[in-house]
Amino acid sequence: MDGPSLIRDAVLVAIAYLSGSIPVGVLVAQASGGPDPRRIGSGRTGGTNALRALGRKWAAVVVAGDLAKGALPVLLARIVTNGDPAVEVACGFAAVVGASRSVFLGFGGGRGVGTGVGTMLVIQPLAVILATPVFVGAILLTRYVSLGSLLGSAAMFPAMVILWLVWSGAIPPAYLVYAAVGPVLIWIAHADNIERLIKGTERKFDLSLLSPGRTDHG
Repeated sequence: MDGPSLIRDAVLVAIAYLSGSIPVGVLVAQASGGPDPRRIGSGRTGGTNALRALGRKWAAVVVAGDLAKGALPVLLARIVTNGDPAVEVACGFAAVVGASRSVFLGFGGGRGVGTGVGTMLVIQPLAVILATPVFVGAILLTRYVSLGSLLGSAAMFPAMVILWLVWSGAIPPAYLVYAAVGPVLIWIAHADNIERLIKGTERKFDLSLLSPGRTDHG
């Protein structure tokens, strides 16, 4: 690889990290006049805590923003590099790290789940479709969003392997690596949740937050 290509790829990765770092939950709270999600519930800035702090409408905006800040830098990498899987994956990693270790929030942030899903929607959307029932099913059965996130992210790798087998190896190896290693970043960001799940002290999801009768903030 030549020098200009290395510089190009480094810039793309930096853009991906900055994109992932955008504190969508905090920005939406400020725009809506709602409470800062960092001072509510888990103190994280992702969709689940935004739901607690801001209600369904604004939480949906946060989720959409988190998906976009993962998807867009990977899509940009695909366009600029003419579809180099390794650079796409590097940008995916950078965006997820930015989501949980945001330079704009003193290297705090969310868990990286929404951003990670956003990256996968570009890298291989069918893997997301295959893993989604695991995510939703775990939450409905246990009411632990964290457990759903952990199991759903872990399901990405077998989902990708299934697609690789079906398509006779057409999935780039870099995508398989991302599906295997990317969830590790999600699990690291959930370290405190994992500890509470083991101890039986993890907070269960309040299904009433999804009730149509609940008033959104703002």
